[in-house]
Amino acid sequence: MNMLPDLNQLTHEQLLEFTRQLAMQHQQLAEDKQQLDAKVQHLSILTQKYEHELALFKRHKFGCKNEHLTQKQIHLWDEAVEEDIAAVDLELERLNASETAVQIQKFKVNKPKRRALPDHLETIRIEHEPTSTQCHCGCTLRRIGEDISEKLNFRPAQFYKEQHVRGKWVCDQCDTLIQQPMPAQAIDKGIATPELLSHVLVSKYADHLPLYRQRLIYQRAGVDLARSTLADWVGRCGVELEPLVDTLKEMLLQQQVIHADETPVTVMQISEKKPKKGYVWAYATTQYNSIQAVIYDFQDSRSGQHAEEFLKGWQGHLVCDDYSGYKARFRSGQVIEVGCMAHARRKFHELHVTGKSQIAEHALQLIQQLYAIEAELKETANCTAEYRLQRRQQESQPIMQQLHEWLTAHQMKVPPSSATAKAINYSLKRWTVLSRYLDDGNLPIDNNWLENQMRPWALGRKNWLFAGSLRSGQRAANIMTLIQSAKLNGLNPYAYLSDVLKRLPTQKMSQIEELLPHKWKPA
Repeated sequence: MNMLPDLNQLTHEQLLEFTRQLAMQHQQLAEDKQQLDAKVQHLSILTQKYEHELALFKRHKFGCKNEHLTQKQIHLWDEAVEEDIAAVDLELERLNASETAVQIQKFKVNKPKRRALPDHLETIRIEHEPTSTQCHCGCTLRRIGEDISEKLNFRPAQFYKEQHVRGKWVCDQCDTLIQQPMPAQAIDKGIATPELLSHVLVSKYADHLPLYRQRLIYQRAGVDLARSTLADWVGRCGVELEPLVDTLKEMLLQQQVIHADETPVTVMQISEKKPKKGYVWAYATTQYNSIQAVIYDFQDSRSGQHAEEFLKGWQGHLVCDDYSGYKARFRSGQVIEVGCMAHARRKFHELHVTGKSQIAEHALQLIQQLYAIEAELKETANCTAEYRLQRRQQESQPIMQQLHEWLTAHQMKVPPSSATAKAINYSLKRWTVLSRYLDDGNLPIDNNWLENQMRPWALGRKNWLFAGSLRSGQRAANIMTLIQSAKLNGLNPYAYLSDVLKRLPTQKMSQIEELLPHKWKPA
C-alpha cells in the first residue's frame, strides 16, 4: 500500500498534482462501484427470475392440480419438470457463487436427499487401493479402515439359450426305451420361454412399446426376431390366457358393486382401407372390495347391447356415468345405478375456469367438502363400510342437502339455455343416483377409480392398431386384463405372467382360480 506523503513538505505544484491524483482515484472508485452495483442488480434480477421459475415448477409437481390435468396426466410431464428443476437449481448455484464475490447473501436451495439403493440388488465390489503401501519415509502403511460409496449401474437385457437335454435310456434285455418328456409349454414347440413371452407382453401392453421397437431393442442385444414372430407369440398368448380371463369375469360378476366405463380405440382391418373406431369396455370391482380386478371387453361399437350382454343375469349396484348404454339394465330393476359426482363437478369447474358463471364457485366449494370427507375415510386405517356409512350420514348428508337447496334456488335465477342452467339441471336430474352413495358404505362417490384403470389404454392406444378381426382386439384385452389386475394387487406383471404361462398348460381347470391375480402365489 502506498504511504501518504507529508503534506507540509510538498510545494504548491506538488499539492495540486496530488489533489488531481486523488480526484482520479475517486472517479475510478465511483466507476467500479457503479459497475458492481449494476452487476448486483443484474444478478438479483436473474435470481428472482430463477426463483420464480423454480416455484412454478415445484407448484406444478407438488401443488394442487386443476380439472384439466389430473394426477395421472400430470405424471406424463413430471420427468421434464424434474429436469427443469435440476437445471434451475444449477443456475442458482452459479449465480450464488457470483453473488458471494460481491458480498450478496447466498440463496439457499433445498437439496433432495439421495435414496438408499435397494438391498436386493446384486453387489459388485470394486476396490481402489494405492499402488504401493510403502510410505515416502520408508515405513510400511497400515490399513485403518475404508470409505464405501455406492453407484447404480445397469446391464442391458441379455439373452441366453436354454438347452434342454433329455437322456435316452434303453433296456438291453427287453429293448425298452425311456426318455423324459419335455415340460408342457405355453407355445408348443416354440423357442420362447415363459419369461421371454411375459417380457414381450409387458413391454407392449404395460410399457407401450410396439413390437417393431422391441425388435430393434433385441437386435441391439444380438438377437434378430421377426416382427411376425413376435406378433404370433402375442396372439397365441392371448388365446392361452383366455380361460383365466373368463374365470376372472365370473368372479367379478359375483360382486355386488361394479364400476363400468368405455373408451374408443382405433381399429385397422385388413379388408378396409380406412380405420374404424372400436371401444374397450371396462368393468372393475371397487377400491373397497377385498378382490381387486378389472376386466376389459373389446367391442366394435359403443352400443349398449354390449354392456347388457356382459352384465346379463348380474344384479347389484353399477357405478357409471350418464351414458344411455347402461339404461336397459337399469330399467330391468335388477341393476341399481350409482352416479358419478366427478362428472357433476366437472361441469361446474368448466364454468368456473372459463369465467362464464360467477356462482359455480360455491358449488365447487361444497363438492370439495364432500371429497375432503372421502379423502379422510380413505386414509383411515381399517375403515369399514359401517364406519363410512356413519361418517357420510353425519357429515356428508348435511352438505348434500345444502348443495341441493343451493341448486334449486339458482335454477330459477339463470337463463334456461345458459351453460350454468345446464350444469345445475344435470346435477338435479341425477340427484337420486348422485346421492345413493350416502346410504351404503360399499358405494364410491364417483367413477374415478375405473377411469384410472382406463389410463393404460389412453396412453398406449397408438400401439394397438388391431389387424384382422374383433377376435384380435379381444386377445389384447385379455392380456391387458391380467396385467392391470396384477398391478391392482401389487404384483409385478412380469413375474406374474412368467409364472402363469409356465403353470397354465398343466393347471387343472378346477384349480385355475389359483392363478387369478388376487389369489396368485409364486410356485
